[in-house]
Amino acid sequence: MTTGNIGVTSQNIFPIIKKFLYSDHEIFLRELVSNAVDATQKLKTLASVGEAKGELGDTRVRVLIDKKKKTLTVQDHGIGMTAEEVDKYINQIAFSGAEEFVNKYKDNAAAIIGHFGLGFYSAFMVADKVEIFSLSYKDDAAAVHWSCDGSPEYTMEETIKSERGTDIVLHINDEYAQYLEDSTVEGLLTKYCKFLPVEIAFGMKKEWKDGKQVETDEENIINDINPAWTRKPADLTEEDYTKFYHQLYPHQMDEPLFHIHLNVDYPFNLTGILYFPRIKNNIDIQRNKIQLYCNQVFVTDEVENIVPQYLTLLHGVIDSPDIPLNVSRSYLQSDNNVKKISSHITKKVADKLAEIFRNDREDFEKKWDDIKLFIQYGMLSDDKFYDRAIGFALLKNLDSKYFTFEEYKAQVKEAQTDKNGDLIILYAQDADASYAYIQRAKEKGYDVLLMDGELDVHAMSQLEQKSYETSSPDSPDASSPKAIRFVRVDSDVIENIIQKEDKAAVTLTENEENALRYTFESQLPKTDKTRYDVSLEAVSADALPVFLTQNEFMRRMKEMSVHQQGMSFYGNMPDQYNLVINTANDKVKTLLEEITTACAEGTTPLLEQLATKQAEEKTLQEAQKGKKDADLTQEEKDAVTNITKELVALKQQLKEQYAAYATNSDKLHQLIDIALLAAGQLKGEALAKFVNRSVELL
Repeated sequence: MTTGNIGVTSQNIFPIIKKFLYSDHEIFLRELVSNAVDATQKLKTLASVGEAKGELGDTRVRVLIDKKKKTLTVQDHGIGMTAEEVDKYINQIAFSGAEEFVNKYKDNAAAIIGHFGLGFYSAFMVADKVEIFSLSYKDDAAAVHWSCDGSPEYTMEETIKSERGTDIVLHINDEYAQYLEDSTVEGLLTKYCKFLPVEIAFGMKKEWKDGKQVETDEENIINDINPAWTRKPADLTEEDYTKFYHQLYPHQMDEPLFHIHLNVDYPFNLTGILYFPRIKNNIDIQRNKIQLYCNQVFVTDEVENIVPQYLTLLHGVIDSPDIPLNVSRSYLQSDNNVKKISSHITKKVADKLAEIFRNDREDFEKKWDDIKLFIQYGMLSDDKFYDRAIGFALLKNLDSKYFTFEEYKAQVKEAQTDKNGDLIILYAQDADASYAYIQRAKEKGYDVLLMDGELDVHAMSQLEQKSYETSSPDSPDASSPKAIRFVRVDSDVIENIIQKEDKAAVTLTENEENALRYTFESQLPKTDKTRYDVSLEAVSADALPVFLTQNEFMRRMKEMSVHQQGMSFYGNMPDQYNLVINTANDKVKTLLEEITTACAEGTTPLLEQLATKQAEEKTLQEAQKGKKDADLTQEEKDAVTNITKELVALKQQLKEQYAAYATNSDKLHQLIDIALLAAGQLKGEALAKFVNRSVELL
């Protein structure tokens, strides 16, 4: 028997292995099974070139549990090791400069790059003692028994072993007794070893018999040694791809929309299959579904560092031996290969989408609503993806017809270019809520898009911005619009949204304007979350008498603030609406006459006093014109202050006169409620009052 110290002079190697190199204890099983598979694959390679003689025989890797002895064993029938090889690969930890390595990385395990052959030592995270029983494939080789209790000291001696290969026996620490449970171990094997290229056996298959599960005589094989991504696309059917999808995601009920088979061998090695799932409106739920493998060994499903964030909405598998991992394979390192792989995957995804769009547009349109969120997310996140996707990103109108952006611009350009040369693209977020506005737009011959997706507001802003960036004011194309603007169809009356001519002037006197403004202002809802302003416009005789508008920019900023950091300021602002009184409408003209007549007794003397005071104010302003504040006497300053107070008081009294009338005016309340109802803001008690009033007015 030989005793000695593992080839590390520092005593700190095992604490580092346990606490720093392997942050996740469960990966010990992945490392040991991967080593067993490597040993088996090496034997097959040697046999294929004639260096390993005789029959290969049983090449399965087995994982065995003995609860009484508290051991977990990983057993293979691979190339095995001689005593010299154990000394080289185990005792020397398979890397040079061990002490320098320990000193350099003990406080910064994240900086360790590459594979240092430390996989075997992950066993000491969960075991008090580890034993190796190994018999090399080489002729006349003696079996070797190696043992270590987690200190640098080990023992090694010859032993008797009848079968070629290696058994790694872990004496599990009581703290990690869960790794002696069948369900735990099978779960880990399924997670990490599901697609290893050598059969992994764990226990026996079970079947239901007489109301309970009983073991059969057939070994329970954990893995599929020929997963779909390792095979040639020509050898796979659509059914094979769908079957593999459900193998990856057994609880996923929906079928994938389509797939991309990756197969690259230069300038890096990369294989895999990516699936487009039916993407729902909640982006976060869909993430962490791409599984990263390294030579068919599962590494992680957190792949943000190797694919752009928007591609994490996809499902599937990526396998590459060229992806640099830290020693525990727990996360990716920064590397040029990662960037190249990321760019390649992005290009392949865009090319596949473009191919489907080009070859079968009808099918692409059927799937558009399910993939729109993904494509918009990609276009918003990555300018290169935007450039590739703009040719197949679609817009859908209310008639469920689909257009590319260029197609749609050509479709609506003639009708929807306003008097300033801007192309106005109309959209609705809720076709039912905006029905009256949509119908009015259609009567004008305009088209309306349906933009009800989670990222549509962001996508519209991007299209506007990109259109602005590509336009050239120095050499404008006469066939191109000066600007492109998306405007919600219910944000204003259609005559104002797409102005074909200058607005007509309001022809009312100042007193008449104030009569309407003060009357309506007094009856508008008052809440902390919503603010209403009143304005007068001579829209047209057939336009609504009263309606609400909302600034497109402010509303869009509030909507974007929901998903965009740094925009919470907009989200906290109250909603702002403008109640527009259409002075060209006969109903408004009639209402104005009624207000003026009904309020004349109280308002006439106030108006006369206002006129007098305003004249006095004008005289004072003329007298003080050109004087600095320091040159004015206190008497002159007081005169201005006093007349200002008097004017404010008179206007307040005037407002109260109009408010007293408005409180009891069913017609005025009906007009306001119709405007609120059209904008979807009439609810609860106010809606009930409107219904009752409507019945009474009949």
